[in-house]
Amino acid sequence: TTLEGEEDSREASDEAPMAALAFKIATDPFVGKLAFTRIYSGIMESGTYVLNSTKGKKERIGRLVKMHANSREEVEALEAGELGAIIGLKNTTTGDTLCLESNPIVLESMEFPEPVISVAIEPKTKAGQEKMGLALAKLAEEDPTFKTHTDQETGQTIIAGMGELHLEIIVDRLTREFKVECNVGA
Repeated sequence: TTLEGEEDSREASDEAPMAALAFKIATDPFVGKLAFTRIYSGIMESGTYVLNSTKGKKERIGRLVKMHANSREEVEALEAGELGAIIGLKNTTTGDTLCLESNPIVLESMEFPEPVISVAIEPKTKAGQEKMGLALAKLAEEDPTFKTHTDQETGQTIIAGMGELHLEIIVDRLTREFKVECNVGA
């Protein structure tokens, strides 16, 4: 759709204006935030500025990489139909459209279900409180079906997800990846 909400289409070709969809956000311990992206039309080049038409903000394409099973290949550009990861985006989240500012378009975004279960969580030590907050924010950015908030009445941190296993994996990742030991309540 256009920014005005009218139906629009874009030809899947390198000659068409660039349009891409960020379909996954991941945090890498070495390079920071990776935005996995599919290029639907045009060519995305590293070092250029694009419009995040979903949020209405300009973003700079830092480095572009093609991901392989156990390695990354840095590239100068990604063409229509290719998948790659962008390093250096600040405001992009899962489902956002990236396009040329001169030719804006909003691609159909993904819809995610609301969480069905929630539990209270707290760090085992007071020192872990801030660390846990930052870790939960990163995990929520990576996973659109995971939410976190603070209960206004009790002051507890509440995590919500798609089921018990989902939340167990989140707690396990807090311990393994972020070194935050947590107690989980009802």
